[in-house]
Amino acid sequence: MKILVTGGTGFIGSHTCVELIESGYEVVIIDNLYNSSADVIDKIEKITGVRPVFYEADIRDADALDRIFTAHDIEAVIHFAGLKAVGESVEKPLLYYEWNIGGTVTLLQQMQKHGCKNIVFSSSATVYGAPKSVPITEDFPLSTTNPYGSTKLMIENILQDVHVSDPYFCAILLRYFNPIGAHPSYLLGEKPNGIPNNLMPRIICAAKGETEGITVFGTDYDTKDGTGVRDYIHVVDLAKGHIKALQKINTGKVHIYNLGTGVGYSVFELVDTFNKVNGTNVKKIICDRRPGDIAECYANPQKALDEIGWKAQLGIEEMCKSSWEFAKHQD
Repeated sequence: MKILVTGGTGFIGSHTCVELIESGYEVVIIDNLYNSSADVIDKIEKITGVRPVFYEADIRDADALDRIFTAHDIEAVIHFAGLKAVGESVEKPLLYYEWNIGGTVTLLQQMQKHGCKNIVFSSSATVYGAPKSVPITEDFPLSTTNPYGSTKLMIENILQDVHVSDPYFCAILLRYFNPIGAHPSYLLGEKPNGIPNNLMPRIICAAKGETEGITVFGTDYDTKDGTGVRDYIHVVDLAKGHIKALQKINTGKVHIYNLGTGVGYSVFELVDTFNKVNGTNVKKIICDRRPGDIAECYANPQKALDEIGWKAQLGIEEMCKSSWEFAKHQD
């Protein structure tokens, strides 16, 4: 089976490409390299022994997509491409709607044109908004607290509408919680271009001495220690979830799964664990809450176990250790 991976040189996309290749799939990648580097292709080849086909292009470019679908017999798409920072989305909402929504619509139009009816979509736990309780199951009410989350929810709705219009169209919606960690080779990990937005890359910067410490946005939430609680999942576990999701392809249905560990850790707990397992001394710098953030969010991943046989295997200490080892290997 030949799979088109949009955003395939990014953090989650690159790890998923490794798992795809090692599971026997043929991989074609499209990425505009906005938040990644072309040398990721070399690293995927070094890990797997197979060099994936790579196109440097934007999914908003209909002509580029048309050429890719014409050149390759694509049977399914795994769709990662898009902007992903909550804080930035609050500051630049139109950019997020243009890239995330516009890009997905163009992608779906080209899939329709070329008869490709299977997609696995990189959604997010942000579609649950500020949940009234935790852990979160897939049937919880949906809402959003920031433009990034709104784009994910809109795309979910678009995919379900496409299925209604074409009962043979299959969409697997994977609602990620918070991926961190790195590949055990330490060749792949989270390495954003520019100033990092996500928590773990900011912890890494502080551990390297590039910043004074890690900014903690709010300590007055109704949580165990006042800081935000999240479900952190190892990126390799998350990547393997996409392989399991492909088992549901060609069913002509829409399937929705939470991909998380089912355990919530606070910001303080994550920083303290990072310091403990790595022997670092990252300082916490307390600031006001950040717009769009919520208090607590972690998954009930039982449905993914029951229906596709997926369960996270790696714990928070392994996530923190591999993140730091990857960072040190980049020096």
